[in-house]
Amino acid sequence: MGAVWRSGPMMADDRKTDDPELTAPLGAVHHLNEAQLERLEQVFRRWFDEAPNTHLRRVRGRYWITFVVLRFTGAKIGEILRINDAENIDYKNIEIQVPLSGSMNRRMRYRRVPVQREVVNEIARYLAEFPRMRGSVFGLEQGNFRRKFYRRATEARIPQELAHPHILRHTRAMELVQAGVPLPVVQELLGHSVIEHTARYLGLRATEASIRAILVERGLL
Repeated sequence: MGAVWRSGPMMADDRKTDDPELTAPLGAVHHLNEAQLERLEQVFRRWFDEAPNTHLRRVRGRYWITFVVLRFTGAKIGEILRINDAENIDYKNIEIQVPLSGSMNRRMRYRRVPVQREVVNEIARYLAEFPRMRGSVFGLEQGNFRRKFYRRATEARIPQELAHPHILRHTRAMELVQAGVPLPVVQELLGHSVIEHTARYLGLRATEASIRAILVERGLL
């Protein structure tokens, strides 16, 4: 994969409204801007590509793949690290089955998240190069991933308060909302239990009841 991918516009929401609840700044939720996200992707990719030997390329590749899936699903890091690449990657339908938080191994529940073709292709390329990693690509220790993420973010000149994996969840959510994806769809993709959690990406700060009323009025529910 050469160029950094773009999955949709990262621009201000162009919907017009006189409602102060809906004109609250989108920056109310911390997220990466387009330039920061591009730098972070490039630094992570270069770190993988410049591995000095096969062993380090295999190791770094797992962190790179985890980063890519984290970035394009908007899932939590704990969910991503429970993915079984041998079972949960749907190459035909270009979807990833993300284990739901709190579901147990014997009764695992999932949500299906569509991704770009290039995301599943990247996984396939890694497994073609390292076939023995099949079934364990995402089996990283969360603390190790956080440390690697922080180092790459520092290299990419990401502010310290944004240099954590969860920032990719916020960033993906903002991408979807700003691209005009209906809020209930964003809710389902992120796995939010209630729509009010998703509504904060619109900058809403009202009570749960008034948030729901605003969303219904604006045709978002």
